[in-house]
Amino acid sequence: MADIRERGALRVGVSADTLLMGSRNPFNGDIEGFDIDVARQIADAILGDPDKIQFRVITSGDRETVLEDGDVDVVTRAFTINCDRWENIAFSAEYYHAGQKLLVPSTSDVESIDDLDGQRVCAPEGTTTLERLAEWKGVEAVPAATHTTCLVLFQQGAVDAITGDDTVLAGFAAQDPYAKVVGDAVSDEPYGVGIPAGQADMVRFVNGVLEDMVSSGQWEKSYDRWLGDALGSAPDAPEPVYGRTP
Repeated sequence: MADIRERGALRVGVSADTLLMGSRNPFNGDIEGFDIDVARQIADAILGDPDKIQFRVITSGDRETVLEDGDVDVVTRAFTINCDRWENIAFSAEYYHAGQKLLVPSTSDVESIDDLDGQRVCAPEGTTTLERLAEWKGVEAVPAATHTTCLVLFQQGAVDAITGDDTVLAGFAAQDPYAKVVGDAVSDEPYGVGIPAGQADMVRFVNGVLEDMVSSGQWEKSYDRWLGDALGSAPDAPEPVYGRTP
């Protein structure tokens, strides 16, 4: 964190094409969304200014690599905490709890994964979503570089559905009036801030920032601004759980 202060900017890996979570505003060029609000709170806590950020736009598959290579200080990009990733990087406590669902055409009869037999379903490379999709019997898994690429394939008719976190799919539905989000969540996707391995002090600091977001009302304010219309009233913020076993 001293290095970040000396540099004068927090380097953050983000998405620029995930509407509501991290996307570029076409009118002013700013990257904005729920994940971006989290990054800005961290920058403000370290540097006293939420605008002192250097955004690096990355794909889902880049998230671990940019942390391992030291290209960024943190990643806030709908990053699910899991044990495999914890072998290579560190995570903050959970700051949002998502779940995997389906995006289908508004005229589709599909209501759950049980209705997908023989259909082509897209998910981004390097995600837990794609790993889980590969296990669904009777489904043709179609990997793509980004979530937006999946949406393009969906709109072209090259795939029949997209699977992903409800946060991401809510953004797609907001862009495409001919699409809808269906099904109960088939997974638990706890989002955390990705942090390079071995930086326990940074983890503790970011955890404190996340606690402040909740206690100050900033977490609920960000949820209402970005996700409320698509996903309904704000749920309770995730309770932080500290410590883990190998």
